Amino acid sequence: MAQPKTVWDDHPEPLTVASAPVPEYGSGSLADLLPTLAAGLGVPDMSAAITELTPADRNCVFLIDGLGWEQLKAHPQDAPFMASLLATSRGGTGRPLTAGYPATTATSLASVGTGLPPGAHGLPGYTVRNPDTGELMNQLRWQPWSPPGPWQPYPTVFQLAHAAGVHAAQVSSPTFENTPLTKVALSGGTFLGRLSGEDRVDLAAEQLAAGDRSLVYTYFAEVDGAGHRFGVDSDAWRGQLMYADRLVQRLAEQLPPRSALYVTADHGMIDVPFDEQHRIDFDEDWELSAGVALLGGEGRARHVYAVPGAANDVLTCWREVLGEQFWVASRDEAIAAGWFGPQIDARVYGRIGDVVAAARDDVLLIASEREPKESAMVGNHGSMTPAEQLVPLLEVRS
Repeated sequence: MAQPKTVWDDHPEPLTVASAPVPEYGSGSLADLLPTLAAGLGVPDMSAAITELTPADRNCVFLIDGLGWEQLKAHPQDAPFMASLLATSRGGTGRPLTAGYPATTATSLASVGTGLPPGAHGLPGYTVRNPDTGELMNQLRWQPWSPPGPWQPYPTVFQLAHAAGVHAAQVSSPTFENTPLTKVALSGGTFLGRLSGEDRVDLAAEQLAAGDRSLVYTYFAEVDGAGHRFGVDSDAWRGQLMYADRLVQRLAEQLPPRSALYVTADHGMIDVPFDEQHRIDFDEDWELSAGVALLGGEGRARHVYAVPGAANDVLTCWREVLGEQFWVASRDEAIAAGWFGPQIDARVYGRIGDVVAAARDDVLLIASEREPKESAMVGNHGSMTPAEQLVPLLEVRS
């Protein structure tokens, strides 16, 4: 009897675009959180997309940058209070939310604040091409500067809530008060800057009590920073997780009556080993760089902008070289698959790469010369794997 062929054992088929786990836009993504809370507060034109949540008069969202669902579940001893709340996630279902694609801070914060997916709010990556100038724009640092209003023209949920008579406030680091990202993603109502985590959560509790109907946001960045620099599960990362856990408990113990506290994150994170197998250097790879005018995004979620006429060739090459480790799609394929949400505004279309590459395996596409700092990070994120994409929605009510 002839033996069955095993050619794909050594040469597996490239990943198909359809096999990528698309975020739960419209029912269970970060973009659905504030509209759901605002609908419960009676804000016009808001819909309760996350149907598992029960309305409350006073709502606080505490976003811990970089604390994914899988990381929290793996460290119950370092975050005992949050671990005790895992069963409350997503309205008591014990399920996470999805961040949205890419799973990166600028994109996720815009999704949270506007209540829109990336294809509408228009921040679809860490760095993207500005179609008006042809330059790469870093949407986290807003460099080079571009007028914020035309870049993201929609009102935030905080602005809509404030207009509807809801007490809206953001309590965060003073550094963020006047940044363009805050303006386009999180403005509306009152911004209150406080340096220490304790001062922030104490003030967030006060702001909750300041209105009969309240919508308050607060933020903690250091878990993400420690993960990027030292890696998930490093002593530094675990120390920041312990501190974040104490902050969540401190806030939960101060909730005024009729309040709901929701603890979530903008993305998770994975560590990627420092070797050539796991870190592919675009700046040293002639195949991948052929026909590429600009390399955007980040190591696990790339936007690739081709020179005119080369888009199909670049797509073919990237699939051949990376297709067993990355989901590699053309712009139109990624859009049709729903990676950036159910709709793409016309002004956003050209910001998305001609080729979009999202990592499935524990691998990075670094650029050691043009992105030296990013290429040196231990912890990374951006793609659609569970470790990056799933975020908690822990709940405490009073």
